[in-house]
Amino acid sequence: MVTVVVVIVVVVVVVVVVVVLVVVAVIIVVVVMSAVAIVLAEYLVQNKALVEGKNVLELGAGTGLTGMVAAALGGRVTVTEREEAMTHLMASVAHNTINKAWEISAKALDWTHSLEEYDFPALDLVIGADIIYIEETFQDLLRTIVSLAKSKSTLVLLSCKIRYDRDLYFLDLLKDHFNVEEVFYDRDRDIKIFSVIRFS
Repeated sequence: MVTVVVVIVVVVVVVVVVVVLVVVAVIIVVVVMSAVAIVLAEYLVQNKALVEGKNVLELGAGTGLTGMVAAALGGRVTVTEREEAMTHLMASVAHNTINKAWEISAKALDWTHSLEEYDFPALDLVIGADIIYIEETFQDLLRTIVSLAKSKSTLVLLSCKIRYDRDLYFLDLLKDHFNVEEVFYDRDRDIKIFSVIRFS
């Protein structure tokens, strides 16, 4: 009987420890992703001319924070996300834009599909915060960025925390089509912003 009780206690402790570790891991991911979006948003505030009166599209918007900042700065903004995340994104945009005259809309965008099925205006700026960390998406994301940034007149800004060599690998993939330059580095948060502009 004592052995059964001990086994049950050990199992409960192990389950609790695993749950706590998972929760901590999720919190860390959310905090890092939020910080990357905040750094990009702060960069846009410091460089308002990049968005004011411009057509802006945010890739992998998550909560839409960076896109909403772009809209607050006078951009005509489309925030995009996977279909599965649209309910959350649309609710976030709706909640945070009440009584605001911002030009912002939310649309599903699947990087695995051709962009021919989407009706986006000619874009001046494409932004993405912490979207280059899943290697399996790199080819689809590259194709999406190439399709959206059709000329030198479209600036792409990618904000990221370089965690792995694969993150640098994606930046190298971009260099086949674009000039890629680090334009900002937040040392305290170890987050970089890269400017991505087509060769021609």
